[in-house]
Amino acid sequence: MTTTTRPINLLGLKVSCRECSLAELCLPRALTESEISELEAIVRRGRTIERGQHIFESGDPFEALYVVRSGSLKACMTTPDGLEQIVGFHLPGELVGLDAFHGDHHHCSAEALETTSLCALPADRLEQLSLRIPSLNRELHRLLGREVAMDQELLLLLGKATAEVRIAAFLVSLSKRYGDRGFSTRRFNLSLSRHEIGNYLGLALETVSRQFAKLQSKGIVGVNRREIEIYDMPALHALVGECGPAAERLTGC
Repeated sequence: MTTTTRPINLLGLKVSCRECSLAELCLPRALTESEISELEAIVRRGRTIERGQHIFESGDPFEALYVVRSGSLKACMTTPDGLEQIVGFHLPGELVGLDAFHGDHHHCSAEALETTSLCALPADRLEQLSLRIPSLNRELHRLLGREVAMDQELLLLLGKATAEVRIAAFLVSLSKRYGDRGFSTRRFNLSLSRHEIGNYLGLALETVSRQFAKLQSKGIVGVNRREIEIYDMPALHALVGECGPAAERLTGC
């Protein structure tokens, strides 16, 4: 099975924000041209990290917000007994580090799932700029509110949904997020391992593998290791709909 993927464009990492292919995702739409120029002036571009490397860890001081240019990251917290719990993951165009607005330090760690390139917005300069640009300040508050709402919807989904619905909601959410970024909505690679997917969705590794096999046997998806192809999108959406509004809001259905 072939997949449609985009290579990392290392030669294009230093393009301006307005020329970036992710501009519609991470630039506040209400900003004027002069305000965008001010925002561009504080952005640090071109940082690349490899799989397993962190951009920050729990307890680190709040130094910057990050925008994923390419690749992906997982956000993790450590339980009292020392186990890792994945609480989110980030794709191109998404902001990373919003948790540090509470307490001026990070409450989770952010680790690369693959080779990942980033833009950084230094916290002190971003704060100064948001005080001068009300629309930027409103956008940061909107993003914070969206992250809280998504966390709440995920908790509700995990508390009420079956294993099959959790996997279906996960795939529908990924499909939508990849589609928003100009990628195929039906063919994509999973940057999370089966174990990591189970950790995120509150499922055992064996359950994750069994549910993928079940969806494949129904002809809804094709699975080849980390390669996913969605054959029957309406059926996948129908499964998500069985859990009601919580799953639909989480996936954007």
